Amino acid sequence: MAKIAWIGLGNMGGPMTANLVGAGHEVVGYDLDEGAKAAAEAHGVRIAASTADAVADADAVFTSLPKGAHVRQVFEGDGGVWANAPKTALLMDCSTVDVETSRYCHEHSAELGFRFVDAPVSGGISGAAAGTLTFMLGGADADVAEARGYVEPMAGNIFAVGGPTMGIAAKLANNMMLFISLLAASEGSQLAASMGLDAKTFWDIARVSSGDSWAMRTWYPVPGIVDSSAANHDFDATFSTLLAQKDVSLALAAGDGAGLHLPAAHLALDQFEQLIEEGYGGKDCSLIVKYASADGTVAGFEPDPAPATAE
Repeated sequence: MAKIAWIGLGNMGGPMTANLVGAGHEVVGYDLDEGAKAAAEAHGVRIAASTADAVADADAVFTSLPKGAHVRQVFEGDGGVWANAPKTALLMDCSTVDVETSRYCHEHSAELGFRFVDAPVSGGISGAAAGTLTFMLGGADADVAEARGYVEPMAGNIFAVGGPTMGIAAKLANNMMLFISLLAASEGSQLAASMGLDAKTFWDIARVSSGDSWAMRTWYPVPGIVDSSAANHDFDATFSTLLAQKDVSLALAAGDGAGLHLPAAHLALDQFEQLIEEGYGGKDCSLIVKYASADGTVAGFEPDPAPATAE
């Protein structure tokens, strides 16, 4: 079994490391958040005092962080991954970042004598907990083959996508499609309700018909229909609006660079930004359903009397 360093023990990294521990690996983790560290430690992760401490003598290093800027910070500097991990360690980033950050990590790792694989995931918190995530691996063939062995305890599907940055490219395109599908599920749910359809009956129909999607099956924004829906819990975040806004923005930046026209993605971004402006950036991204309702109210959501405005 391997010694695996893991930087970023949040909503995704925490359950992912628990599956690695369950597979028999020694996992040493680090996070700035005390609650995240305590939760990971309860699942068998040894908590390090710093990134440098975590990566020392590691066979593999994973990062799972909110933004590209965080990934760069963790890799760079005297206390970072590059300065402290052994050159034999395989470096893998599971974060959703911009293509430029992923390319920088590949190129600078190679310059310093490291091997790097971009290894973003899809499947959400529920998939992380169940060990059924989809991994999209980008890098040199031999490195991707080695990475496959490390990610298997966390994965339901593993795809070798191609060379450097191809994993994150697949992730950005996939997430863009996810959020467009979420718009469809949101608007469809409200149209069905307005015409008097029973919510569960309509969901059962759409589930086996042409309206089906992962967003509808997993995030359907109506309470009491799908167990994993945030609508069952006042739209507390399973995937926050802030993260959704970030991911769509990254996809649109890539699309702009290619000269593409992506109006549906722009609509999703507009609605996420509107939620953030209203102070709901920390709520689940499926709360965009309120923009499809006739009066802005939706079942399962009790707004604060005066939500904080975004800075």
